[in-house]
Amino acid sequence: MMRKLSLLFAGALMGASAMSLVYGAPGSTANAAGSETYKQLAIFGDIFERVRAQYVTPPDDKSLVENAINGMLTSLDPHSSYMNAEEAQDMRVQTKGEFGGLGIEVTMENDLVKVITPIDDTPAAKAGVLAGDYIAKIDGEEVRGLSLNDAVEKMRGLVNTPIKLTILRQGADKPIELTVVRDIIKVKAVKFRVENDIGYMKITSFTEKTHDDLENAIDTIKKQVPDEKLKGYVLDLRLNPGGLLDQAVSVSDAFLTRGEIVSTRGRDPKDVTRFDARPGDDIDGKPLVVLVNGGSASASEIVAGALQDLRRATVVGTQSFGKGSVQTIVPLGENGALRLTTALYYTPSGKSIQGKGITPDIKVDQPLPPDLQGRDLTRGESDLKGHIKGSDEGDTGSGSAAYVPPEPKDDLQLIFAEQLLRGEKTDPAFPPNPDKAVLNQ
Repeated sequence: MMRKLSLLFAGALMGASAMSLVYGAPGSTANAAGSETYKQLAIFGDIFERVRAQYVTPPDDKSLVENAINGMLTSLDPHSSYMNAEEAQDMRVQTKGEFGGLGIEVTMENDLVKVITPIDDTPAAKAGVLAGDYIAKIDGEEVRGLSLNDAVEKMRGLVNTPIKLTILRQGADKPIELTVVRDIIKVKAVKFRVENDIGYMKITSFTEKTHDDLENAIDTIKKQVPDEKLKGYVLDLRLNPGGLLDQAVSVSDAFLTRGEIVSTRGRDPKDVTRFDARPGDDIDGKPLVVLVNGGSASASEIVAGALQDLRRATVVGTQSFGKGSVQTIVPLGENGALRLTTALYYTPSGKSIQGKGITPDIKVDQPLPPDLQGRDLTRGESDLKGHIKGSDEGDTGSGSAAYVPPEPKDDLQLIFAEQLLRGEKTDPAFPPNPDKAVLNQ
């Protein structure tokens, strides 16, 4: 029996968004290839051999095959593709939520890697790496000329292996040489804090650890704020490219007591899978506001759509990305993996968000800062070339600006959500009436 992993990917967004593990054969079986198909394959073989033998410079056979396979798959839709062994491993690392590394959050600035913050109790923090440090060299190799992704990949590696960093630090007379020994880094999928009388929870991605991180966030908030003082919660799904379906279902279920969370439908009309909520609300019925924008895609749209349709939460922000297709990952052993679109998913009301996205109950725009004005930061599935046209896509398409201010004081969407919870602003959409839940009967 072949083991497969079904995934939701966020289109143009960075990172992978994934669905739960499934086992067994695909939901529908393709017809056996006819004689005409084999003729076409023979043409491919002939061209391949001619390229190998006659191209002006000797081509790499492996690259030729990989590019040919990807050409076939990307002609289907933007999310189907072939992953070689290295890319497949990267995907597994992203969905697992832990890797061998140093434990720093970084960005690129002035062609150097800038440390945003070292994560507590990680090799980087223990070695003395500080927020604001610039990494100029990695194991003696200049960072200038590398992309951020390339630099990050060089810093990741096998556990218990050393890496030498050359750091430029403000106030230091000369570069600082630090040797850091890699360890297992567990990525926090949920960041949270208390805003006086409101619990704020931001889900950055849906990895294997997301639901556990959410449970920890809720428990900690409850301990920090007395129940009679706690006005409610904000669940921030902005800039969230997605994640494992079982985690999206579990996160939704944390706030729901009944109803269908999501369904997936494949090529065969009979190939329908439904996921339902179980009794029990982890936040004890407290009001909930969900934030979305053009950076909210796939698994995050499942959560927003379920909580919106079942009238458990009020969705605030701007139109989400609109990525509603399911990719099945078929491992190919040492040859990597096939990523193939096999289904679409639907919200509890039976709506497909493919090419449309989640429309907020309350639209709140976030102005761009002066240095970003004039730049197109709008993201949407409907803008992707060759995307599967959604049944509800229409002419307006999906997506909106994918921007969140770094400082909460400038975050108009978050401020609006908190004002709703505190009663400082009113809107007919808040609080939602669960008796008016929109269900797919």
